This record gives sequence, C-alpha cells and structure tokens, in this order.
Amino acid sequence: MAKLNFRYGAMNCGKSDTMISAAYNYTENGLAVVTIMPELAMRKPGFTTSRAGKEWPVDIATNDETAIRDEYHRFIGERLIHCVLVDEANFMTPQQIDDLEKIAKLDDTSVIAYGLRSDVQRRLFAGSQRLFELSDNIDKMITMCTCGRQAEYNGRFVNGGFHVGEPIVMIDNDQTSVRYQSMCANCYHDNSQSPGAITA
Repeated sequence: MAKLNFRYGAMNCGKSDTMISAAYNYTENGLAVVTIMPELAMRKPGFTTSRAGKEWPVDIATNDETAIRDEYHRFIGERLIHCVLVDEANFMTPQQIDDLEKIAKLDDTSVIAYGLRSDVQRRLFAGSQRLFELSDNIDKMITMCTCGRQAEYNGRFVNGGFHVGEPIVMIDNDQTSVRYQSMCANCYHDNSQSPGAITA
C-alpha cells in the first residue's frame, strides 16, 4: 500500500529544493512523477522554484476549486506514475488533501507533500492540519534562526517592518517589499515587540 508522506518545516528549510531533487532522481532513473502545486504560491508561472535557484515544471497547477484527484487522472491517462510530488501543500484545502490521500490509498501511488506547518500568526494552515491528520509518515525539516537557535516559525517583514497581521498570505518576489524569515520563538516575540510591528 502506497503512503501519504508530509515533510514540513519553517521557511528556508529547503522544502522546494528537496522536492525538485526528488523529481530529478525519480526521472533520472526512468520513473514517472507528477508534480502538483497551488498556483498562488508560484514565483514563476508553471514552475516550482527553490531559493537556491533550482526550478522544476509543475504538471498540475491548482486553485481552491481544483478537484485534484479528477485532474490527476485526466492528466495521467493510462500511464503508470511512481510518485506524486506536491509543493506548498499547506495552501491546499482539506478536501484537496483528502484527494491526495485517495491517490495514495486507492490508486496505490506514493505521495510526498511538502509545506509549511503554520502561518505568520503561528496558526496551522488548513491544508497542513489535514496532512497531520491523514499522513502515514511525517518528517520535520530543520532550519535555523539567524540567532543560531532552531527555527520554528515564519516571520514576515513589509517595507522593513515586522508585519504578521492581515493579510495572512503575501507572496515574496523581486517585485514586492515583502520578506520572510524563519525564526525561533524568542526572535519572533522580540520582533513582535519592535516599534511599528503589526501583529493583528
């Protein structure tokens, strides 16, 4: 029986980089993969990209209305798929995570989902919560805070100021003044008390 696997961590822990490496390793060995990613999280349309500069084409770009299992079957046809790789799974709906579990269990195809655990207010993303509930294997990917402690949370800076208020989701790219930083709890609290910080 295939497994649903969830690999999570704070930002900058190498989730996308690891997924891209997995896709490369499968295909290099002649094994077929399908890549899935929410469209809103794409820095480059049609691709998942890592902060290290790697990129990989996304086969199925989703929004909140995408019926993932139906779209998956339309995409693969009669082909044999060895693994489904999902980036930014935290942005998916609980129903879409249910579809990923069905791909693993009913279609007997391994699924590896990568994503953040919690948002900038340190609350579980809905997709991540459902992955914690359904996944067979859950692995934490480690990254470090700038102070040297292990990072657990995601801080956000807008125009240089700490900003973890609404809106919860802002995509950082070269055209915005939004910057994310993985943080330990101490640094998160310290920044939340800084002058001008927006926390709600």
